[in-house]
Amino acid sequence: MSIYQKLVRKHLLDLKPYSSARDEYSGKEGVFLDANENPFGSVSGKNLNRYPDPYQWEIKSKLAELKGCKAENIFLGNGSDEAIDLLIKSLCEPKEEQILILPPTYGMYQVCADIQQVEVLKSNLTADFQLDLEDIDAKVGEKTKMIWICSPNNPTGNLIDSDSIKTLLEKYKEIVFVIDEAYIDFTKQASFIGLLDRYENLVVIQTFSKAWGLAGLRVGMAFAHVDLIKILNKIKYPYNLNLQSQRLILEALDNVAQKETYVDLILQERENLKAGLLPLPIVEHIYPSDSNQLLVRFKAAKSIFQTLLENKVIVRDRTNVVLCDDCLRISIGTESENQRLLEALKEIAERMK
Repeated sequence: MSIYQKLVRKHLLDLKPYSSARDEYSGKEGVFLDANENPFGSVSGKNLNRYPDPYQWEIKSKLAELKGCKAENIFLGNGSDEAIDLLIKSLCEPKEEQILILPPTYGMYQVCADIQQVEVLKSNLTADFQLDLEDIDAKVGEKTKMIWICSPNNPTGNLIDSDSIKTLLEKYKEIVFVIDEAYIDFTKQASFIGLLDRYENLVVIQTFSKAWGLAGLRVGMAFAHVDLIKILNKIKYPYNLNLQSQRLILEALDNVAQKETYVDLILQERENLKAGLLPLPIVEHIYPSDSNQLLVRFKAAKSIFQTLLENKVIVRDRTNVVLCDDCLRISIGTESENQRLLEALKEIAERMK
């Protein structure tokens, strides 16, 4: 028996999920008269008139080989945001239990918890954006069900020390740790997926939106103990990943080399952009990054952000985020996009002399 017999919300353990037509027959051949589909085709002219596999087993089989885990350990969702939402929904009783987040961090952890009326505890990262283990210990209580760690972190871009994460996993074996690895493809560090067999309380989230260049498809991944994956599959919408997305993800998984090429290009452009930013007098600090973003502290950051907007150069204003005073977050663009940003910043610097 896994820890999830105790940690999952009690009513969900015995929940009878909706059974779709494709639950009853998963084969690809036959006369399909079970799902009230249009038998003549799609008005789009594409082959989209049949419902997709609700559990995406073909994708999971390929992913399992790529990621070094079992297909039964994988959940696929409509973006990783669906996994975030369902994880909180499956484990946390509204108005009774808590999650712990580590600001500055990805905002959807807070939003999903707020929607479900789950209390959010906060332990700020240290000045160098690492875990404050003493403060986390002080914040964790009997009602704490989950701890969310984004690594590489958003918006700071840096990896969180893996030994510190392992220390927490060992110490709090009945708290679920979600390691959000949306940006892991931009690093050389091994994914925490390889530790799923060691830690029952570990969940890893990844995405096709960043390095894979498939943000428009909205496909995210969660890797976890099979008992938790079963619960996520119970409470998701029946056909949560559409047919076109499934087809394109399968094609992408046959072209890992192209993803790696994109990663190399982005990392090179990140270094070029950093080199271009360093001499600018309006730049006060560029934080180390292990991802496809740079967190940069500027003089008069809000004014610079607004001027960039007026010039149709869009970055992210993080000035109101804890520990990110006067900071803008810059996604790494193409060479020409980065050059346009640098030219705009040089003009701003000239006017601010």
